[in-house]
Amino acid sequence: MRILSITFRLFLLLIGLQISVQVYADNTDNGQQTTAAPQVNASRELSKMQIILDKIKGQVSGSTNDASLSQLNDMAQQLSENADTLGQSLIPERQKVEAQLAVLGAAPAPGSGVRETADVTNQRRSLEAKKTELDNQIKQADSLKNGSLNLSAQILNLRRDQLKTQLALNSGSILSSAFWQPLYNSNQFDREKITNFGAELLNTVTLSWAPEWRAGTLCWLLAAVLVMVLGRRYMEEFLAWVSINKLPEGRLRRSFLATAVALTTLLAIVLSFNFLAHAFTRIDEVNSDVEDYVTRLVYLSISCGLIAGLGRAFLSTRRPSWRLANISNEVAQAMKPFPTIIASLVFIFQALESFNYSVGTSVNTTVFGNGLTALLIGIFCVVIVLRIKRTRRRMKNEDNTPPARSTLAALIEFALFVTGLVILLSLMIGYVSFGRFVSYETVWVGILFSSFYLLSHLAGDSSEAIFSTSNACGRRVQSSLNIQERYLTQFSSLLAAVLKSVLVLLLVFGLFNGTITSSSPADMLQKALAFWGGKGLEKLNIVPSQVVNAIIMLIASICVLRRVRRWLDDEFLPKTAMDKGMRVSVVTLFSNVGYVLVVLMTLSVMGVQWNKLAWIVSALSVGIGFGLQEIVKNFISGLILLTERPVKVGDLVGIGGYEGDIRRINVRATEIQLSDKSTVIVPNSQLISQNVRNATMGNAQGVVTIPMTFPLDIDPVKVKEILLSVYSENERILENSAPSVSFKDLSSQGISLSVTGNVATQRLISSVKSELLFEILVRLRDEGIALSSPQTMVIEQRSSAGAADPVEILSADRQG
Repeated sequence: MRILSITFRLFLLLIGLQISVQVYADNTDNGQQTTAAPQVNASRELSKMQIILDKIKGQVSGSTNDASLSQLNDMAQQLSENADTLGQSLIPERQKVEAQLAVLGAAPAPGSGVRETADVTNQRRSLEAKKTELDNQIKQADSLKNGSLNLSAQILNLRRDQLKTQLALNSGSILSSAFWQPLYNSNQFDREKITNFGAELLNTVTLSWAPEWRAGTLCWLLAAVLVMVLGRRYMEEFLAWVSINKLPEGRLRRSFLATAVALTTLLAIVLSFNFLAHAFTRIDEVNSDVEDYVTRLVYLSISCGLIAGLGRAFLSTRRPSWRLANISNEVAQAMKPFPTIIASLVFIFQALESFNYSVGTSVNTTVFGNGLTALLIGIFCVVIVLRIKRTRRRMKNEDNTPPARSTLAALIEFALFVTGLVILLSLMIGYVSFGRFVSYETVWVGILFSSFYLLSHLAGDSSEAIFSTSNACGRRVQSSLNIQERYLTQFSSLLAAVLKSVLVLLLVFGLFNGTITSSSPADMLQKALAFWGGKGLEKLNIVPSQVVNAIIMLIASICVLRRVRRWLDDEFLPKTAMDKGMRVSVVTLFSNVGYVLVVLMTLSVMGVQWNKLAWIVSALSVGIGFGLQEIVKNFISGLILLTERPVKVGDLVGIGGYEGDIRRINVRATEIQLSDKSTVIVPNSQLISQNVRNATMGNAQGVVTIPMTFPLDIDPVKVKEILLSVYSENERILENSAPSVSFKDLSSQGISLSVTGNVATQRLISSVKSELLFEILVRLRDEGIALSSPQTMVIEQRSSAGAADPVEILSADRQG
């Protein structure tokens, strides 16, 4: 590459020397050899120049090195000079030919009767052919000159773009003399371009100040001043009056006014610049390059208006009590000039960068502008932090303790200080592109996070005010929807969460898809729409619009499914012959199948094709193999319980030492309510795999059995009659199966009897048994019949004269 470049440059130098020598020879021999042919073959030289230009274009398209591009730019400029020299050398020759043609005069008309000799006709024809050839060569030389200049401008644009993208490019330290060279030794091409573009700007101003346009220009200039000075002020006052008199009391007033201050400042600045631009560029004769430059300035005013507006809203020096951030008045006053200064710096140097782009200045001038911008922004980053610290220190010395800083505020100050040092260090060691990138990204991140701070407060405060019953809006919403206050609070929290989530997404989108130098609102909107359509997410097969549609589909389907389930449970199924347990099973099974269908429909709306769900099945199978066995087993067991119904809702079951009523059969587990109203969660698989006692299956009757032990000296017949009479008199003992008394055992302990009776269900056993025991105890006590008492062992120790050993007497007494 380097050898080829040197060869090109030597070849161009030889061409230039040859053309220069020929021009000098033509000038010296002009008076002596008026008809001599030029020694340079112009056609051959122009062909060689065209070949060289094509080769330079080919190298430019494949070159990414700044040094190579710089060499190619020098070669293109030298080629332009040589083409211009060659074209200028052909002009005198063309003038000679034109003079000879003028001497010969025009050819006589066919019908004039005048005839000229053949030598004159041939000479005129030869001179005309020569003139045509010279005209074509001069046009070709001009075309080569313009093509070389255009190529040089394109190379400069490529180098400028590389300065923005190649952050690791070392373009020289700002402490070197080469960096400051554009101030005292500018490039000749730069001077010409700047002079020409300056003349176009001056011509634009002159046209707008012409007598026929002067009145309109004055009106637009006056409108710009009025909007910037009076319009912004009165609009802020009006919005402050609205926040005080029309908005409900609370935090919404502060967040609304802060947002209004930022928007009014932005609107005033943008409108003022639009009026100024219209004042000078509304005339048709204005140059297109000037119009493009002014348009870029108008777009630039949006970013500068955001910086100034957000700074004023954040500091709120005019209304300290309305300030959102926890900043003391002294600190706010100390920071007051910085937003305006930074906005002005960004506008001035971005306007300079746009000027360089429009003019096509050299890379050295562009590097100088970028470095100066980064230098001033880095200095201000450090100065802002130092001024805040000095203000706080002065407040402490004056016994005026400043409010405690939050951790976030301390981190922001630290990050800003470190960022400023990084910018200054990168400029000192020569990485101007990196310093420019960090400085502009710092401003862009500040704009995004400040906007997010204001809008998030506005979203949360607005949601709270809309659904708060302490104001008329919340009461109107409550009365119109006829809902409880707690639901309004839930709606408020949900709306605030949704709005803040949207703001977070916009913040992330702005951080990764925008910059302060290339992101106008139209560009950001276009990128957002493209992202909404799935651009940039093709590899992931994700389209945000389809995802949102799928979420809406999911929410709507769940609402419809719950409404249908409620209709089945409350209206339709109670009118059928199904028992309660069967109805609950049908509703649960319907819900499970419905949720599966809802998930499938959501995936379909999201754009997932059915033939591409193999990865989902594979993932599920792998997950099942590594840890979802129990979940799937419980799910399948739940489906079996709902279809086979070995147990159902309402059954009295016993499992694992627990006994209670089944209240609900879920997808994974079953809820069993015990007699003490506590609930036991039993996995569905245990109800399938273990022994379960279902006391109410098949409407089984309950048996009330009471075993009792009596002394040996009672009358068994009388006791039997008492027990049977107590059972028969209880109205919940069934008559179709009469109570009975069984003789169970006869031993030294007494007589064991057991009385048995049937009740309608198992659930009545406990309560009926309690009633019977009370009644039996009363009857036996009235009849003087006692139950047997347990044996007692009494050990006595007796002492007698001359007897040292104790005597143990064992007595067993029975008490009646």
